[in-house]
Amino acid sequence: MTTRAETIAKTADVFNSAADYFDHPVLDFWDRFGQQTVDRLALKPGDRVLDVCCGTGASAIPSGLRVGPTGEVLGTDLAEALLELARKKSQHRGLQNITFQVGDFEHLGLPDASFDAVVCVFGIFFVPDMVAATQELWRMVRPGGQLAITSWGSKIFEPATQFFWEAIEAERPDLHKKFTPWDRISQPDSLKALLESGGATQVEVFTEQAQHPLSGPEDWWTMVLGGGLRGLIDQLTPDENNRLRQANLDYLQNNQIQTLESEVLYAIAHK
Repeated sequence: MTTRAETIAKTADVFNSAADYFDHPVLDFWDRFGQQTVDRLALKPGDRVLDVCCGTGASAIPSGLRVGPTGEVLGTDLAEALLELARKKSQHRGLQNITFQVGDFEHLGLPDASFDAVVCVFGIFFVPDMVAATQELWRMVRPGGQLAITSWGSKIFEPATQFFWEAIEAERPDLHKKFTPWDRISQPDSLKALLESGGATQVEVFTEQAQHPLSGPEDWWTMVLGGGLRGLIDQLTPDENNRLRQANLDYLQNNQIQTLESEVLYAIAHK
């Protein structure tokens, strides 16, 4: 059985590896979904925000802009390579109210009720015990504050993702997964139940049916290299990689797929 420490190390390795494509323009959906998470929060100038699994700042930077120079944002992530990109982007925007640091959000050791908002975008499902993780995030929300957890719904960049897994099964059956971490909370009711099980109150879940355009089949492979699927790619031999890539490009080309569908779930809780 994989230990928690091994899971954390593996997640950090995957996203450190994916950092070379993570901020590619083709992956602008990170910024879009991060911004839309922040837009659902009632942030005010002077607020303190904790953004865990912050990546390259897709929600931390909009939060920093919203809370202003009198506010404060702490962004944490397991992947130092992503955080370095976040720092550069923050500095480019002239933001001095954001701190980015490596950290396991379940063990940050921060005081109770110390943030006006706690945000976790596409990260809660990486931990085995999501209820305990939610309890920890909720603990750090001040009375009157909010917790935002954003997750994938039942569709993620379809139909390309389904074909990707079919191609993985044909090429490397040992790497094929019948179940992905976010499947546990891919329905609005299951995401709401998670927050409530973690102690959160006044929980609302909003569903967005998103469309992601492709300028060509190669865009999909760039998305693969810049996200969580990168961990599988890095386990392939060069020949396996080439065959898998070509199979994916041929599928998109032959079926004239120019748009991918995704479902995103935004959960907001009020304390």
